[in-house]
Order: sequence, then C-alpha cells, then structure tokens
Amino acid sequence: MTVIAVLGAGKIGEALLSGLLHGGHEAGDLLFTERYPARVEELTSRYGIRGVEVEEAAKQADILVVAVKPQDIEPVLDELAPLLGPSSLVVSLCAGLPTSLYERRLVEGVPVVRVMPNTPMLVNEAMSAISAGRYATAEHLAVVRDLLSHVGQVVEVPEGQQDAVTALSGSGPAYFFYLVEAMIDAGILLGLPRALAGQLIIQSAVGAAKMLAESDEHPVLLREAVTSPAGTTINAIRELEKHGVRAALLAAIEAAKDRSVELGKAHDA
Repeated sequence: MTVIAVLGAGKIGEALLSGLLHGGHEAGDLLFTERYPARVEELTSRYGIRGVEVEEAAKQADILVVAVKPQDIEPVLDELAPLLGPSSLVVSLCAGLPTSLYERRLVEGVPVVRVMPNTPMLVNEAMSAISAGRYATAEHLAVVRDLLSHVGQVVEVPEGQQDAVTALSGSGPAYFFYLVEAMIDAGILLGLPRALAGQLIIQSAVGAAKMLAESDEHPVLLREAVTSPAGTTINAIRELEKHGVRAALLAAIEAAKDRSVELGKAHDA
C-alpha cells in the first residue's frame, strides 16, 4: 500500500487526512507530523492516525505532503534533504513556494508537484490547482489529482499561473467571507437581528453559488435576471459601481498575487 505523510497538520493538513480516510485510505497507511504534542494527541485520538517526526515520515512514506506555513519551510527542507530520493513524491501545499526551491534543496530527481488548495477543503469543497515540477511526470500528477479529489475539485495549470491562482481561489474564500460579513452588517443597520441577517445572507450565498455551479449562464446574465428596471437591485448596483467595488476587487486580487510572488522570491533566491 502507498503510505502518505502530511507534514504539518494544521487546518488544511487535517482536512486532507480526513478526506483521505473518507475516501477509503486506511489510517495505518497515513502519517502526520506536528510540532505540538497536544495536537498530535488530539489528531491521533480523532482519526487513529499516527503522529511521527519528519525523519520517520520521510523514511516510511511514498508521498510527502508538505503543508507547513511558507515561512517554516527551510527547517523542513533541511530535515528532508538527506532522506529523500527519486522514488519519493513531494506534494507542496505551501503558498508561493516554487517547485524549483524543493528541487534545488533536495537530491536531484525528486519529483515535486505544487498545489494551491483553499480552505473549503474543510468541507470537501476545495478548489485545488496542481502543477508539475521538473521531475514530475503525468503519472505523478494523476496520483496527486486522485488524492485531492477526495476533498474537492482539481485542475492542472502551468506553474507560471500558480501565483494568480493563489490570489484568486487560494485567497478567494476570504473575499466571500468579507463580503458576507459586510452584508450582515448592512442587515443590522437596516434593523434586522444579527442571527436573521446571517441566515438570510448565508443561504442567499449558498443558493447563488449553486446557481453559478449548475447553470451554463454567464454571471452577468444571472445578475441581470435579478435586476429589474428601476427596481431595488439596480439602485444597489449603482452604489456599488459608484464606490468602486469592482475596481477594489481587481486591485485586491492583484495585490494578493504580488505577495505570492514575493513569498516565492524570498525562498528561491
């Protein structure tokens, strides 16, 4: 059986472990690393998966999923460098970090696949984009696609597009949460109880997302279907345009991409 180790069992790492278990992987074929003993005990109790040190994970696992924060990658690579060979597969879930960083620090020939997931992985609705490094083959990509399909949808992109993906879908849930938060506040401003405002907006968001996912129509057409002449919605849209909401979103996503590029350059110098 293929042994999979998740290095860094934060929210994303835990979500992947949970998805793999629900997808049919045995707990005995999964490992994880985590720096805090209380967290190790918590996850082992919850899932029956064994927490190990990085060295043991590298020696036992066929696939190592690196899910640490980008700023914590250097000590992890220091530990992995003398332990991995071309028979291992490294899957990086670290925002902004290029496959060239791993390839430079690890022995030549180690295949690396870069992944940009997002937090809806916690509810098995992730959007993950994958890219092959220099030594990763189509077979390696297929393995990673299969792993991630347990926790959402997967697309393959050239690595040059990963910073844009990070800004758009990697950070994307935060933009939606921000807008929902603002709309709930607007409901309170209009005199609605917070709980009711939240219920109204959250279900509206769920329904709108489902319409987008299941309809072949462009978002513009779906919006226009709600926008009657001289009605309430067109007045609201006018105010959004007046306050530059569209331009602000474009600028925000561009800024997120710039930061992703910076993260990569900081570690790939």
